Amino acid sequence: MAKPSKVALVYCENYQLDDVRKSVKVGLNLLGGVEQFSRPDEKIVIKVNMLIGDDPAKCVGPHPIVFQAVLEEILGTKSDVSFGDSPGFGSPKAAARQAGLLAVAEKLEVPLADFETPVTQSYSNTHLIKQFTLAKGVVESDGIISLCKLKSHGLTRLTGAIKNQFGCIPGMLKAEFHSRLPNADLFSQMLVDVNLAVKPRLFIMDGIVAMEGNGPRNGTPRPMHVLLFSTDPVALDAIVCRMVYLDETLVEPIKYGNAFGLGSSQDISLLGDPLERFIVPDFQVNRAKVSTSGTRQSKIGKMVRNWIIPHPVISADKCNHCGRCETVCPAQPKALSWANGKNNPPVYDYNQCIRCYCCQELCPHDAISIKVPLLGQLIRR
Repeated sequence: MAKPSKVALVYCENYQLDDVRKSVKVGLNLLGGVEQFSRPDEKIVIKVNMLIGDDPAKCVGPHPIVFQAVLEEILGTKSDVSFGDSPGFGSPKAAARQAGLLAVAEKLEVPLADFETPVTQSYSNTHLIKQFTLAKGVVESDGIISLCKLKSHGLTRLTGAIKNQFGCIPGMLKAEFHSRLPNADLFSQMLVDVNLAVKPRLFIMDGIVAMEGNGPRNGTPRPMHVLLFSTDPVALDAIVCRMVYLDETLVEPIKYGNAFGLGSSQDISLLGDPLERFIVPDFQVNRAKVSTSGTRQSKIGKMVRNWIIPHPVISADKCNHCGRCETVCPAQPKALSWANGKNNPPVYDYNQCIRCYCCQELCPHDAISIKVPLLGQLIRR
């Protein structure tokens, strides 16, 4: 009989380095010690969530202080440590610099792993996707440690331990998956397969200050005072759902994580501080029963989707016409165009929009939000 998945919860008041160091050490010790995950001379890559380079105060990714505390622990095992991610826009180095991570890494003499060179491999233990093109630094590592952020998300409701590994796919290859898998159901199966392919040894989530609302980039910081640790990303994400009163059966990465054997959201042993200490019932996240997934691409399917399924909307007051949304749109043909000229916001063609919400994720001006059509609102009631 399989043992329960362990999830350690550790209270941490703020991002004071000494406090974070103590909390990280406690969390690792609850799971048996850092030596369980990193051994001398192994190539260990810290996979940091760097959706985009931004001020740490905006909570787009793990805080540099948490990153430093984790790096110090791993370096203490005498392993060969590097770090990285493939951001949604721009180079890994630029994103790391803007997020405050590069300065920490340089101080500790930890290099960037290669998250730009693609390496294609086949995998026998995956389900939907049997061949992935992954970052060279990931493929050549001996072990991955996943450092993620507790955030809301437009497509998958939460972005946490499971979704963090999407950044192991380099550059614009990520956009191809959004185009090939144009709904949350298929996309979530792919996310689970990425985890099965790269097999992270440990997942650490920064929830000292989380992001709620219009995540994963333009949401609102929300103090939750918690660091989470687990070897099971399904269990970790499920515990976050319980913290924020989100029905975990609505979170499709958890659903397929259970189904594909990545982990378990049911058989969980909680360690450390009590879960009740971190409950935030009014955390702003999509709790609606109606899926954010699209429907079949028939004419009727497109009509129904446009009447029911949430879609991205641009605020003319916030838009500065930078064109980032049109650039990152993976739909073919693109769902955004400059139909009214470049002195006005781009215009959506919702018949082409695949509801991947890449535009909302990567808008640098918080100008795009996700809105529910009137019929969809009536159904949700």
